[in-house]
Amino acid sequence: MWSVCKKEFRQFFSSLTGYIAIIVFLLLNGLFLFVFPDTNILDYGFATLDKFFELAPWILLLLIPAITMRSFADEFKGGTFEILQTKPLSRWQLVSGKYFGSLGVVIIALVPTIIYPISVQQLAATGGGIDLGGTIGSYIGLVFLAGVFVAIGIACSSLTNNAVVAFIAGAFLCFVLYSGFNAVSRIPALEAGADYYIEMLGIDFHYRSVSRGVVDSRDIIYFLSVILFFLIVTNRNLLKR
Repeated sequence: MWSVCKKEFRQFFSSLTGYIAIIVFLLLNGLFLFVFPDTNILDYGFATLDKFFELAPWILLLLIPAITMRSFADEFKGGTFEILQTKPLSRWQLVSGKYFGSLGVVIIALVPTIIYPISVQQLAATGGGIDLGGTIGSYIGLVFLAGVFVAIGIACSSLTNNAVVAFIAGAFLCFVLYSGFNAVSRIPALEAGADYYIEMLGIDFHYRSVSRGVVDSRDIIYFLSVILFFLIVTNRNLLKR
């Protein structure tokens, strides 16, 4: 499994594509947080990173499918999947290796953003600065959110040998699971009834819950369940090949 993970990791950084994806992620965050007027945290007046944690999921929604779209699609297209099947690897080891390799790339993209809370803390006029508990909880939520998006991207890549189709399907499915249930729950006919339970099915509900700084076991179970579900889907897709 770890050999597949390292291969996936090296393959992503073997060309400029990997570096460009991470640079674009950091550049977009930097522009939104420190340049654009509507989201500029320097003009907000409070030592908070709420804007970053609101924007990051939407940027990851496009970044992660771009990272995962070639995971299996290129293997199918290039005929190397048949070679992988001859290796002493189970399908679960192959899926897990691909998953952790892509997740590692995303975590590397998130690591440089730690400079944001450090900068805001140093610029804070009051001694209290940023809410440390909320910031740590938000980063934990981002990691779990990234884990779910990677699992979705891997599953979509296992459906086709076309990387572009895998990207579009992955981005669309991530969008639906992140904000779709929240949108449906706001339908007037569902108010004061099933709206809360429908909203609970969405990723956004649990991400916001963890971002408050309280890591609830129910939220962790939700994220792990969704990740496991899409990894099972990926495994089933590979069985059909």
